[in-house]
Amino acid sequence: MAKPNYSFEKRQREIAKKKQQDEKQAKKKAAREAAKPADAVRETPPQK
Repeated sequence: MAKPNYSFEKRQREIAKKKQQDEKQAKKKAAREAAKPADAVRETPPQK
């Protein structure tokens, strides 16, 4: 019977965790970018 390769399993878990973190960060960045133009419109005084 083959021995379990714990270092491979650990690396796979680390890769999955990093991928989740990157996805979460990208989602947060997209939300901030979507909110930013709306804030900029409210802050600009009307032109006369």
